[in-house]
Amino acid sequence: MRKLTYFIACTIDGFIGDPKGDATSTYRYVAGEYLDYLKTEYPETIAAPGRPVVGLDPDAENQHFDTVIQGLNSYRIGLDVGVTSPYSHLRELVATRSLTESPDPNVELIADDLVGRVRELKAEDGPLGIWLCGGSTIAGELIDEIDELIIKTYPQVYGSGMPMFGADFEPRDFELGAVRTFDNGVLVRTYIRKR
Repeated sequence: MRKLTYFIACTIDGFIGDPKGDATSTYRYVAGEYLDYLKTEYPETIAAPGRPVVGLDPDAENQHFDTVIQGLNSYRIGLDVGVTSPYSHLRELVATRSLTESPDPNVELIADDLVGRVRELKAEDGPLGIWLCGGSTIAGELIDEIDELIIKTYPQVYGSGMPMFGADFEPRDFELGAVRTFDNGVLVRTYIRKR
């Protein structure tokens, strides 16, 4: 059984973006020691167009994930600038009801039964897992399917904004795994789902 990992960036107060989902204020932290960590440990999470910009080999081998799932708002960041397959080195799935035709052959659209599709992906054989990229709504829909959280906390407080999970209240337990701190104040915590 493959893992679904919510690998997500957030502020100290748990927001993944401002009220409209914009998180560009955190981009300045993706530098130095922390960027080196991402390039080494999670190269597949760096979008294909950004790889040359940060000095990452475009053909860097995936370390943890071979599939990415994201919502339309996350996907639209690249789409709005003409990037139809931002993670072309992964199998890409976009949860959307408003896009009816995929703009790229590498991108599968999921309009209905997202949970069922994720369960199919998790049941596949393979050494690598599935990366839930964002956003809040699909994380809320998939909350009971998430096996692992990797939370990249940036040293900012928003006060309000888009939460990590757009879900109803229900306590769900996770166990703390690795914790790593970086010289720019970024904190990366791994949590494993208690089942």
